[in-house]
Amino acid sequence: MRFLLLLCVMALLAVTGCEDDESFSVSQSDRLWFTSDTVKMDTLFSAVPSTTKSFWVHNPNKKGLRCTSVRLERGNQSGFRVNVDGVYLSKDAGYKIGDVEIRKGDSLRVFVELTSSTNGMDVPKLVEDNLTFILESGIQQKVNLNAWSWDALKYTDVHISKDTTLTGEKPIIVYGKLTVEPTATLTLAAGTTLYFHHEGGIDVYGRLLCKGEQGNEVILRGDRLDWMFDYLPYDLMSGLWSGIRFHESSYDNVMEFTDLHSPFDGIVCDSANLNKQKLTLNNMTVHNCQGTGLRVVNSKLTAVNCQFTNTLKGCVDIEGGSVDMNHCTLAQFYPFDSNRGPALKFCSTETMPLRLSCVNSIVTGFAEDLVMGSTEGKEEDFDYHFESCILRTPKVEDPERMIDVAFEDVEDTASVQGDKHFMLVSHDTQHYDFRLSEKSTAIDKGNKSYPVSNDREGNLRDELPDIGCFERVKQ
Repeated sequence: MRFLLLLCVMALLAVTGCEDDESFSVSQSDRLWFTSDTVKMDTLFSAVPSTTKSFWVHNPNKKGLRCTSVRLERGNQSGFRVNVDGVYLSKDAGYKIGDVEIRKGDSLRVFVELTSSTNGMDVPKLVEDNLTFILESGIQQKVNLNAWSWDALKYTDVHISKDTTLTGEKPIIVYGKLTVEPTATLTLAAGTTLYFHHEGGIDVYGRLLCKGEQGNEVILRGDRLDWMFDYLPYDLMSGLWSGIRFHESSYDNVMEFTDLHSPFDGIVCDSANLNKQKLTLNNMTVHNCQGTGLRVVNSKLTAVNCQFTNTLKGCVDIEGGSVDMNHCTLAQFYPFDSNRGPALKFCSTETMPLRLSCVNSIVTGFAEDLVMGSTEGKEEDFDYHFESCILRTPKVEDPERMIDVAFEDVEDTASVQGDKHFMLVSHDTQHYDFRLSEKSTAIDKGNKSYPVSNDREGNLRDELPDIGCFERVKQ
């Protein structure tokens, strides 16, 4: 029995030895196959590490292949970092490894990262390198690594203690909090973009002025420029930064022609003196929040031609205060969680009375009831008024508070309502266009007793206005 077992072991070793001797090809017709011949890192900020990209190297041939060398051509000149099958191409190794074996039908994985150097330019610069595989046959195969590197200013826990204006000459990355002290005003000029790193945001104790213009907005967004999937950039995800908070001491803030998207909570207004204006929003977008879009606590606020869309919690949440909303679109189509909050929530308490006026506005979304009001105080302290609005909520018979209001009936599937009002609502790709479609019932239904100087596209509303923050798309 022992003799028979010994013969089996010897036979297995002989077969294995033969396979090792004969399984590696030196034919120039046998080559590697890559899942990608180019690794694109998209646009990155210089001196900021990228996420990790990877690709597979496969041997589809009938024999194994040996790489005498796998080398990063430019070494440390480009900023790329490469790991081949668990081995880092380090400086000490000359940014290469040798004797890499890939058996027939087998694969290995390559990981790539990049931290590019500053380029001293105001525009992105192409950074590239090649990862070269040299086979025993002498054949060279290359995978190109490339990215666009963009110099940016970096602010880390900056305190604005005197009047300051930021411009759009270079992108600005904010790490931690950008804090506006009580004695200071921070002005963001037209064309300025702030890129917030995870949990970054703005705390305003003084004053914030966002002075965007038609076609030259102020943009507030996360700092991820890369893509989660081939069809989904990180910029379309929510919860990438913490948002803006206006603290109790902050008054007379103005945000106009400003695009704020992908934060946790978009804008939070702390309780304040109702005799003083807390915040004025004009031609403002708050979109794709993992928390609340706009939260107002016992503050005075005006919003004209504004869009509040796609939030996990309420698009607009008002707890006491004095709020005027004119020509606004509140649309709740948040794609990442079916347990979405309402589009509009408002309430009063025993200590915080409410006055809400909402005119020429759309409040809609996927759910059956997206307008929710309640009071914990006196009825006379619960003062709300809707006029010339489209509301997705069960019909309310209240001629003093509901004037010329159209209530969407979710059972009426033939009518133009919900997402049918808008040019594009795509749950699959997270792309949205909240301009009115030509079929929308919001067209020409506004009350011109509440005029505004111009719509979101800069056109004067000198005719009977549409409802919502956008006019129809002219075909």
